[in-house]
Amino acid sequence: MSAGGEQAALERIDRARRRPRAFRDTHITTAHGAGGKATHELIERLLVPVLGGGEQLAALADAAVLGVGGTSVAMTTDSFVVRPLRFPGGSIGELAVNGTVNDLAMVGAAPLALTLSLVLEEGLETEALRQEIAAAAAAAKSAGIEIVAGDTKVVGRDAADGMYICTTGIGILDPRAALSPAGARPGDRLLVSGPIAEHGVAVMLARGEFELGAAVCSDTRSLWPAVAALLDACPGGLRSLRDPTRGGVASALNELAQASGTAIVVQEELVPLAPAVGGACELLGIDPMYVACEGRLLAIVAAEEAGVALAALRSVEGGDEAAEIGAVEPDPAGIVLVQTAFGSRRVLDMLVGDPLPRIC
Repeated sequence: MSAGGEQAALERIDRARRRPRAFRDTHITTAHGAGGKATHELIERLLVPVLGGGEQLAALADAAVLGVGGTSVAMTTDSFVVRPLRFPGGSIGELAVNGTVNDLAMVGAAPLALTLSLVLEEGLETEALRQEIAAAAAAAKSAGIEIVAGDTKVVGRDAADGMYICTTGIGILDPRAALSPAGARPGDRLLVSGPIAEHGVAVMLARGEFELGAAVCSDTRSLWPAVAALLDACPGGLRSLRDPTRGGVASALNELAQASGTAIVVQEELVPLAPAVGGACELLGIDPMYVACEGRLLAIVAAEEAGVALAALRSVEGGDEAAEIGAVEPDPAGIVLVQTAFGSRRVLDMLVGDPLPRIC
């Protein structure tokens, strides 16, 4: 893109963001659950104002931090609507636990306990239910978290893709954590804990809707070990964390750039991407930057701490391909840019639409 074209694109984005913030959609679509622009408009323009727009809610962090009897407790809630229920590398039961643990970890909280609420579809095989509860129990044990309560409801046939799972998680904030979505500062570095887009592609291929023979496994895992390693290595230099689930890396970075009023520039050729994942995305016309991960984190760290932070990520299981992929700049504020291998730059906006529904 030419300099003039880039500036024109930035001006269009800025004008769009300054438009009246009333929620104008008359009906809910799957795009409102995809983690991109429609999701953010739904939350920021309808849900938060109606709920009262308190400071914790308006911050749109992965979890809220509450003071309870002199202790800082993190709390989060999530829902999982995966189709199919089982996919290479994981299943809905394992994903529900890991996803909840990871939301706690993104604010620097060690996971403590969670609740598990099941919405079961009439006709679901009891053995499938048994397998998912076992998967959830195994994931909870691995993450060091206890499942302490739950609920069960049954709905009619064809109403729930077999099973939906809702969770609430609590954790204890690590006293060294001072994380904020608005924490990025010019000069900071951007790290990713491993190859991107594996979960979304794995689920998509598991549906058998495409004649692709790529062997791709979901990256679902607990991210607390990676966060604990970062807090051990560079607590003072750790600014912000995000797990790029719905909407992928692109939407997560846009959240951080907008919250901090900075620009984030990603070096495209440095982003780790498995060849099979990249090939599948290319054949299907999907940008992997918009595809969900379920076991990767993005970290904004001070420049002088980037080396030790990267070494810390590479020291934990699943982090051997962690990489530094970009930097924070002062301008253009609130914008994410991709520096291509050819020397040009393009705007990386939030996800529009819902190319891969029912993936997390």
